[in-house]
Amino acid sequence: MRLYRDHAVVLRQHKLGEADRIVTLLTRQYGLVRAVAKGVRRTKSKFGARLEPFAHVDVQLYPGRSLDVITQVQTLDAFATDIVDDYGRYTTACAILETAERLSGEERAPAPRLHRLTVGALRAVSDQVRPPELVLDAFLLRAMGFAGWAPAVDECARCAAPGPHRAFHVAAGGAVCVHCRPPGAATPSPGVLDLMAALERGDWVFAESVASGVRSQASGLVAAHLQWHLERQLRTLPLIERARPHAAVDETVGQDEGRDPTTRTASLA
Repeated sequence: MRLYRDHAVVLRQHKLGEADRIVTLLTRQYGLVRAVAKGVRRTKSKFGARLEPFAHVDVQLYPGRSLDVITQVQTLDAFATDIVDDYGRYTTACAILETAERLSGEERAPAPRLHRLTVGALRAVSDQVRPPELVLDAFLLRAMGFAGWAPAVDECARCAAPGPHRAFHVAAGGAVCVHCRPPGAATPSPGVLDLMAALERGDWVFAESVASGVRSQASGLVAAHLQWHLERQLRTLPLIERARPHAAVDETVGQDEGRDPTTRTASLA
């Protein structure tokens, strides 16, 4: 089979044998690709440092039987340089990479919009122009939109009645009106759903003007909504520095049908 080339984000890697690594890539044209980088753990490796997580690269691969083989790598954006030296930016970027992998679907399923969104989110975290927690929530909302899971914020998730609405229920799909509100629905503070809508459409002027308490509640609802649909907890979210942003998660999920909140999602910071 012929060699192929693509732009990719390095999502993660792990050791293989004594000198190789298996690298997980989110490529622009081919979606999720797992490939072997041979000899990159040797000190004389020519491109080992170019395949670290957060890197945006131009990569050439040779199709293999079970795993493709990386033959050339060229750095496009070295985001790690400005990410790994700050704990807040590092944990935020890790959550972006983990979410991108979870939402990319099956291997080799094209995901060009998710690839572009991931590159943009990493660049925003690296540039330090916007608060990293807002960048993460905007990324999560838009990525869920690509997957068809975006929470309803401007209309009722059940009857589509135009908002604004005061209640939010993860299992129902987002904001709910007074007629459709199920038992256990959370009642976020004023401005929380407005912030989520602003992040989804890219209204950064409004988003950056919102108080920290409103940001925290919005983060909790976004994380709860994502993990409800994934049916699993993201490992990286508990590492992100926030002031108990997920209290709303406990209330929303824990009260739903009387279940323990840890059965579908956890109080993640």
